Amino acid sequence: MHDHPHHGSELDEMTARVKALETILTEKGLIDPAAIDEIVETYETKVGPRNGAAVVARAWVDPDFCAALKEDATAAIASMGFTGRQGEHMQAVFNGKTQHNVVVCTLCSCYPWTVLGLPPVWYKSPPYRSRVVLEPRKVLSEFGLTLGDDVEVTVWDSTAEVRYLVIPERPAGTDGFDSAALADLVTRDSMIGTGLALEPAP
Repeated sequence: MHDHPHHGSELDEMTARVKALETILTEKGLIDPAAIDEIVETYETKVGPRNGAAVVARAWVDPDFCAALKEDATAAIASMGFTGRQGEHMQAVFNGKTQHNVVVCTLCSCYPWTVLGLPPVWYKSPPYRSRVVLEPRKVLSEFGLTLGDDVEVTVWDSTAEVRYLVIPERPAGTDGFDSAALADLVTRDSMIGTGLALEPAP
């Protein structure tokens, strides 16, 4: 575990304030909860992860960018226009044939919003935050990802100082794909490490 400061209490308080405000505004008929849910869903699964997918796809096709990502992920990602709160201190970790990385925040829910959007509910849940450190292979298998014994699994603990982006292994059979086609194969879970990039359609 890290001794770095996290934001658990601040985030919990903020969540409570947001929920209270949402309740009041809903009761007064000023907002539609369904519309709020749709906005959250968009940022959680579409807008943010598309940024990260673009980063991954470029790393797959551009060796110079890949090297820059390894050296200074914050600067490399910023060069694509993806900057902002929760993305100030980034580190990229790379999956391969014998190496698999997975990300967690054990004390709260530090997460790179600028490239992945809003964190999924399970990422913030106590069971995930505790179990993935102690039994990562079992947790990954529950996500449908079973790794061979020859694959080393490394768990990275995000903090207020650094947040991680997993660069999944490029799928086979994609040699002729451009960046846009490659980005379509990159999922949010593959950039957290709880999944792999999608295989191309036959």
